[in-house]
Amino acid sequence: MGYTDLIFDLYGTLVDIHTEESDAVWEKTAIYFGFYGAHYTAQELKEAFRTAMAAREAKAGQSYECFPDIPFETVMGELFRAKGVEKDADTLGINAAQFFRIASMEYIRLYPYVPQALARLREKGFRLWLLSNAQQIFTAYELRHLELEGLFDGIYLSSDYLCRKPDSRFYRALLEQRNLDPGKCLMIGNDRETDIAGAAALGITTVYMHTGLTPAEQAPADPALLPGRAPEGCTAFEFEGSDWQTLSGLLCRMNQE
Repeated sequence: MGYTDLIFDLYGTLVDIHTEESDAVWEKTAIYFGFYGAHYTAQELKEAFRTAMAAREAKAGQSYECFPDIPFETVMGELFRAKGVEKDADTLGINAAQFFRIASMEYIRLYPYVPQALARLREKGFRLWLLSNAQQIFTAYELRHLELEGLFDGIYLSSDYLCRKPDSRFYRALLEQRNLDPGKCLMIGNDRETDIAGAAALGITTVYMHTGLTPAEQAPADPALLPGRAPEGCTAFEFEGSDWQTLSGLLCRMNQE
């Protein structure tokens, strides 16, 4: 088949994570704001954040693609300024965003065998790319924590490009900047409506992983579309679960057929 490049989603594909943006998280974040003179109740902060984010998304989403992604920390900084805190508002916004993320996180961990799988795939000659709907202010640090940041040839996070999957502009940022041939790429992700639909629209072969973080309404993987079992000429493969030891072997064999 001659694939040269593997494009990975992150959360739900390589990483298992659970976050809960509960009232308690907003309460703690409101206390943090108050430390610096920006006084909100938890509910006021939550509503102000959502209103400010929605306004920015509406403005950014005027183009035909309409899948904007706004940096979280930018909105947090805006909320400090709304309370008259101008000094160091950008830095406070960054710190507040990271505080919020950590407070909301129950756990974050790699699926088993992920580092070994990436190493195995690289040994087979694949180039490895990360294309994630993610906030740079969270994910760059989480990649470091998980010891993933050095395992890819390039990392693309949606908040850096102000658009997210399935927006074709996000995929094209990778394809055009790295001069990749869509016909020689495989997109691997756990969401049919974002990872898979966006890639397929650009002629990229896909591997849909049905994992514990796949949206509940999406169907399990079709065993007839398993890599190595799917009909000849298939461009939409499917895999059930997060067993990267097995999946990496299947991907390696695909390139030998």
